[in-house]
Amino acid sequence: MPTIQWFPGHMAKARREISENLNKVDLVIELRDARIPASSMNPMMDEIVKNKPRLILLNKSNLADKRITAEWIKYLNNDRTLAIAVDSIDGYNLKSIVPSAKKLLTEKIERNKARGIVITRIRAMVLGIPNVGKSTFINKITKRKAAKTGDKPGVTKAQKWVKINDEFLLLDTPGILWPKFEDQKVGVNLAICGSIKDDIINLGYIASEAVNYIAKNYPTALDKRYKIGDVSDLTSDEIFDKIAIKRGALQKGGETDYDRIYTMIMNDIRASKLGAMTFERPEN
Repeated sequence: MPTIQWFPGHMAKARREISENLNKVDLVIELRDARIPASSMNPMMDEIVKNKPRLILLNKSNLADKRITAEWIKYLNNDRTLAIAVDSIDGYNLKSIVPSAKKLLTEKIERNKARGIVITRIRAMVLGIPNVGKSTFINKITKRKAAKTGDKPGVTKAQKWVKINDEFLLLDTPGILWPKFEDQKVGVNLAICGSIKDDIINLGYIASEAVNYIAKNYPTALDKRYKIGDVSDLTSDEIFDKIAIKRGALQKGGETDYDRIYTMIMNDIRASKLGAMTFERPEN
């Protein structure tokens, strides 16, 4: 399995700044990709955030398997953490964020109230790995272009405060990956969902892993998209060859243009053209 690593210099700096600014916020809003809720959790941030109340937004939920997203929400919820499914592009469930944040802070609000302290403005730090949709989320919830967006990971490079309303402030942070993936399957999942730049990975390997997973867990999806019939007994290369014939992705002599097929399939997966799907489950 090829080793997948990505830790640009600005991320190390951001990690320090996050740790330094944590005492300025009441809670952490952590965005994860609903298709890979475990792989898109940064364990390094888990250590930094520690016991801060945490609102987990399973973003891009429209691209994920809703049944499995419900399993993840049940799995993640506890007395210090609340998880909800959202979509930053169409705005799905974003109205639940402020009430959910207040629910998480109920104990703190009541404790301060008893001491004669009224919290007039909630401050939240927004965390998430690259390309999980933080900037799109901030722009959607503030109803203005408060953060730079892009379809490639690593767009946000600095921290800044943005205002949702008079009672809620967000501290935006750069997306941060961790220095080493202990489980290379995590790197594969991140690459499948576009959280690692394609130019630093073996796209053929990632496409093979993705197709093998889909053939096993969503067996009709490939046929619905590419009209290639039953794929249950096929290798990933055989599946690529069938798709190449159907889509005319052939080189001279009738050989499969694999680079073209890899790119086509990965673009289709990331755009949910094979249907909504999730690449990991709580029990795994």
